[in-house]
Amino acid sequence: MAAPERRPTTIVAIDQGTTSTRAIVFDDRGRIVSAGQREHRQLFPKPGWVEHDPAEIWRNTRHVIGEALADAGITRHDVAAIGITNQRETVIVWDRATGEPIHNAIVWQDTRTQDAVDALAADGGVRRFAAKTGLPLATYFSATKIAWILDHVEGARERAEAGELAFGTPDSWVLWKLTDGAVHATDVTNASRTLLMDLATLDWDDELCEAFRVPRAILPEIRSSSEVYGHAASDSLLRETPIAGILGDQQAATFGQAAFDAGESKNTYGTGGFLIVNTGTELVHSGSGLITTVAYRLGDEAPRFALEGSVAVAGSLVQWLRDNLGIIRTAPEVETLAETVDDNGDVYIVPAFSGLFAPYWRPDARGAIVGLTRFANKGHLARAALEAVAYQTLDVFEAANSELEVPITELRVDGGMVANELLLQLQADALGVPVVRPEITETTALGAAYAAGLAVGLWKDTDELRALWAEDRRWEPAVDAATRAHGIARWRKAVERTLDWVESDTP
Repeated sequence: MAAPERRPTTIVAIDQGTTSTRAIVFDDRGRIVSAGQREHRQLFPKPGWVEHDPAEIWRNTRHVIGEALADAGITRHDVAAIGITNQRETVIVWDRATGEPIHNAIVWQDTRTQDAVDALAADGGVRRFAAKTGLPLATYFSATKIAWILDHVEGARERAEAGELAFGTPDSWVLWKLTDGAVHATDVTNASRTLLMDLATLDWDDELCEAFRVPRAILPEIRSSSEVYGHAASDSLLRETPIAGILGDQQAATFGQAAFDAGESKNTYGTGGFLIVNTGTELVHSGSGLITTVAYRLGDEAPRFALEGSVAVAGSLVQWLRDNLGIIRTAPEVETLAETVDDNGDVYIVPAFSGLFAPYWRPDARGAIVGLTRFANKGHLARAALEAVAYQTLDVFEAANSELEVPITELRVDGGMVANELLLQLQADALGVPVVRPEITETTALGAAYAAGLAVGLWKDTDELRALWAEDRRWEPAVDAATRAHGIARWRKAVERTLDWVESDTP
């Protein structure tokens, strides 16, 4: 008698992030089996410019897949599907015929297109397209970056209009390369971050494409977040494996945190900080500086929407302390250093390195350290940096609460910084509500794995996924109301000091 066919019970999630690419193997209980990770270079050609090499990202993707499979001791026959999650808004344009990028990726943090944003905002303000897109005009989003590449690479605009070039955020790039050019697609969460998609139709919009001067011929097909887009090509270690889940990183983290119902939320501490609140099938337009975005769409189901508060600098502030100031050698040392002092010594850091994102949306702001005296030392700087992350989260948390009928009563957290337990206590103190860390903190990759697994039947529905979520630890607020109010007031005063630094005639 022939042996029964072995049913694959693992998912490979590819997490293409701002600083590194990872492949994580999850089992059918949502537990990590193995992982591979490789950093890529951060390129800064000019002040305010941030780029990545797409070819390097693809090489790293292939490497970490092999590393994760080898570490788990499995082959493609053990893998039910592949999920992809990615840094959003980052722009890659490549040649359809050769699969080669025509320019470095322009990263979401890049501010080179501010003049283009200002010109568009001159007619109708920064919310000119918000009714359709849910987004303010900002260099953060993809559209002006696409136009910049087409205008600055010789012959690119003509080739784009002729259908010879392809645009994608890193999910589309990885999908294209995994399928050897067979599939040019993205999902609704990534498309909703371009300033080119209409939230009502979930399709590219001709008026928006014309306004941003982006030819439709260059754009990927918009698909749901959970379906089979294609299969890995024959030259891949995962050949013939279905690629079945795509979510932008913050939506993936929301999905991995099982925040499936309206009112449920999470905050991710990565390179930046990102609060997302699920608003269900209701499209809520913010009046308090938040972004309206797609949370996810499963197959043919109605899309779920969300409000998002995007903070540009969180973990990258710790990197700045390490790489630029040299006051720590490794990122985890910031917690030890911050614990050498009892408080911040009245020092506040506002890390507006590329302006302030939500809820302020002030590109004219620049970073500041305020309250310095001869008493201040590097311990106070370390603590002020952690408090800056917590207070920026407070700003978007309060904005979200102002939009909701029922306020958020606890905050689920994830991302690389949640290993820093002092940060999580400072966060609970700033918010005045409990902060909860899950057992599996790699929720971004987990969300992509969940989306892929649902598409191929490894999991039945979101109720089954919700049952897999488990709490690791909870931090309760530990300061009195007066201390909390004083810290918030000083933070807001520090933020005011950063505004109006960049003037229109600044070179």
